[in-house]
Amino acid sequence: MYKRLFIIILGIMCVTMVKPVKKATASSSKFITIETSKGKVIIETLPKIAPNHVKRIKKLVKQGFYDGIIFHRVIEGFMAQTGDPDGNGTGGSGKNLKAEFSDYEYKYGTVGMARSMSPDSGDSQFFICFDGCGHLTGQYTVWGQVISGMEAVENLAVGEPPSNPDKMLSVKLGKK
Repeated sequence: MYKRLFIIILGIMCVTMVKPVKKATASSSKFITIETSKGKVIIETLPKIAPNHVKRIKKLVKQGFYDGIIFHRVIEGFMAQTGDPDGNGTGGSGKNLKAEFSDYEYKYGTVGMARSMSPDSGDSQFFICFDGCGHLTGQYTVWGQVISGMEAVENLAVGEPPSNPDKMLSVKLGKK
């Protein structure tokens, strides 16, 4: 009888000690997929480097803020900038973020937060680097790295703004 009771208690202890497997949801995903007019771009977010920026970007993505916004500044060999609902480089979501500078090196496909002269003025605008961004390291918040789709970014219309700008058709959390 004691042996049977011991087995039952042991079984209960094993069941209560096992943690349930948490299913990943879109909002917990570390990826953002941008469907542009030139193709799909997948960004891996870097919450360990810029937790507040990643949280804010994901919130804007969930709200559909970025859907339909143009790439208003594309400089060949440097970067492509977007995230301004006004389309001219002066607009945003209305919430500035405190800078989260790091030593993560700006390189091909690095995603950084655009800002004005004030380090704490990042809002909703961001840029994706081509080459020639190394000098931005430690001066602009890095929040992501493109893992797929740089060919789409490379094919965006060039200009400040381009005469016929490309846009983010839809932006979603996760790899879509």
